[in-house]
Amino acid sequence: MKTSQAIRNYLQMHRQATGKELSDHLGITDRAVRKQLSSLLESGVLTKKGRPPTVYYQINSNPPSQPHHSLPTHLTRVISQNYLFITPTGKKLTGIDGFLLWCEKQKLPFEKTAREYVAMVNKFSKYKRQGLINGLSKLKHTYLQVFLDNLYYLDFYSIDRFGKTKLGQLLLYAKQSQQTLLMTELIDTITPAIERLITSKNITSVGFIPPTVKRQIQFMSVLKGRLHLKLRTISIKKIVSDVAVPQKSLTRLTDRIENAQHSIVVSETSHHGNILLIDDAVGSGATLNETAKQIREKGICDGKIIGLAITGSFKGFDVISEV
Repeated sequence: MKTSQAIRNYLQMHRQATGKELSDHLGITDRAVRKQLSSLLESGVLTKKGRPPTVYYQINSNPPSQPHHSLPTHLTRVISQNYLFITPTGKKLTGIDGFLLWCEKQKLPFEKTAREYVAMVNKFSKYKRQGLINGLSKLKHTYLQVFLDNLYYLDFYSIDRFGKTKLGQLLLYAKQSQQTLLMTELIDTITPAIERLITSKNITSVGFIPPTVKRQIQFMSVLKGRLHLKLRTISIKKIVSDVAVPQKSLTRLTDRIENAQHSIVVSETSHHGNILLIDDAVGSGATLNETAKQIREKGICDGKIIGLAITGSFKGFDVISEV
């Protein structure tokens, strides 16, 4: 009997097992078992749950089907570059595989929906110039006073009908799961765009907007360390009152502005040239605008203040409560 079939037989009888358990049962090396498991996972015969060192394997009760139609090359290219689907079990599927599964779950025709998705991506891509979306005009329509000279974000958090973008998904799950590996993947994806912006705008100093919610692994801390920017850092602090109220919990714009005014403190005293303020997501824009306001009022910026977020909302400055 083939090893792969023996693994399936064992899992059908015992429902789930670890790699070590399968190795002991089959009397073969751990390396040989993992080679077979890798192949069965890739083909969709098995699924796994958990993370090393505790991973369990089981038969996939919903094996993925194959597309009945081959897509034109230009559709395949756009979907491969832009689409990411996180399954309910936490599996990350990119490109065509992820899009196909999403279509199946939504009971949508694959090829027709693929064409509609690519058309939507192209529509939203028109807002990008050199990989950046300019959000300053929306900020000016939201606030009486805007203290940023420019505001950019790398992508929209979500797009009509199809939900969160690839960066939106990575950002949400990287922060929620606190998995360094997922954070690193996201940071490596966005680093070239950040470096280009720093060069093009002659940035001399950078400030990272601190989080309100305490987590064991803070995304902004990982971002700061991973970027390895050879720039001066602006000291920005988040002050917590009796009860920590994260911006994402506030649905009204006025509440978000009030929250930012009472929680953000720029403790920097030295002078800087062009400053880049980095935040993970722009919802109302209140935190970035308040931070820039304090920098202006302290008179410590001799150049421009530019805001950058990984993702931002498309329709005005809607509240992004998930992130």
